[in-house]
Amino acid sequence: MKKLALALALLIFLGPSPALLAVGLLMTPAAQAAACLPGSLTVGAIPDELTATAADGTSITLTRTQLTHAATIITVGGRTSGVGSPGVVIALMAALTESRLRMLANTGAYPESGDYPNDGNGADHDSLGLFQMRPASGWGTVAELMDPDYQARAFYGGAGGPNYPSPRGLLDIPGWQQMDPGEAAQAVEVSAYPDRYQNYRPVAETILRVLTAPPRGGGGGSATPIVPETTRTVFPLPTGTWVRTDPFGMRVHPITGEWSMHYGTDFAAADGTPIFAIADGVVTHAGFSGGYGGLIVIEHTVGGQRVASAYAHMWENGIYVSDGQTVSAGQHIGDVGSSGQSTGAHLHFEIRDGGSSGTAVDSEPWLAEHGALDLDAASTSACRPSPAGAA
Repeated sequence: MKKLALALALLIFLGPSPALLAVGLLMTPAAQAAACLPGSLTVGAIPDELTATAADGTSITLTRTQLTHAATIITVGGRTSGVGSPGVVIALMAALTESRLRMLANTGAYPESGDYPNDGNGADHDSLGLFQMRPASGWGTVAELMDPDYQARAFYGGAGGPNYPSPRGLLDIPGWQQMDPGEAAQAVEVSAYPDRYQNYRPVAETILRVLTAPPRGGGGGSATPIVPETTRTVFPLPTGTWVRTDPFGMRVHPITGEWSMHYGTDFAAADGTPIFAIADGVVTHAGFSGGYGGLIVIEHTVGGQRVASAYAHMWENGIYVSDGQTVSAGQHIGDVGSSGQSTGAHLHFEIRDGGSSGTAVDSEPWLAEHGALDLDAASTSACRPSPAGAA
């Protein structure tokens, strides 16, 4: 009975089965990145505010906006191989010191910086953003440095960092793991005031402890999962690897020949192309489901609203997540396949406002409206994990 109920729920969620008219693909499978998702850092619910005490005894109250930036730093650290909790604490210490976890424009040096989303205006030389990085020092363009995700990736650095090999990020500092955290932060920031960072270590540790969700317990049950606000949205396939072949809306079903509603969008891509989670969320289904073949359904909170995304037609060994797992935006969750009612390798992708039982909407304008970023296979941890395995 439980399996029958699940099957009925999935039918309600997904509607008529999609398929792809056979097309010849002249695309190369996306390259696999070298680093894997560590999976040890997961952001939970973000509180409206948090008060913590610095080493000098000063009480610091952070707003939800500041904590959301902290969540970005934690999430980026979690998907960057070699960082771990120690590296995230150092990054939080640096951002607290440099900007008090605010995305600062600098209209005096770069008037155009005020055109990007920001939390205020700074005036330290030509510094910008959370980590007060300077375009003149080679950290990136104004547009790049006004992106919190980019700044976090630049701070962590490493061979996959956007600033490699210079300026050096944390992973480019030899022996940073053995250094005092304040000294490690200074090694990246190269500040004229090197002793400031250590004062914020207790605050950084408090932020990490509060924002990081505890491991999921056993317990089971069918309660709706608690899903924290996402830190960003991304497109589900690497840039340059896909072609839209069947849009959202009414169409003649390519297999049944019936005039019916197509609740998703079909993107043709080479077999094995990585599929990314479009946002932070919780997997509510990972396994086979009739005509959809290999199917992943993820619940998200985006802009305070519950949303579900669905990814269909993966092969059985091309599903890399499991029910109940928390995932990050841009995480490699599976590979494009052609299982179920499909006549060619492609991703059938759906968005439902309100969650799995909500209203299907056209995914492409939804992604554009929510600022979905384009990723290439090497800009995220796109190595193949071990298949999660699902019935």
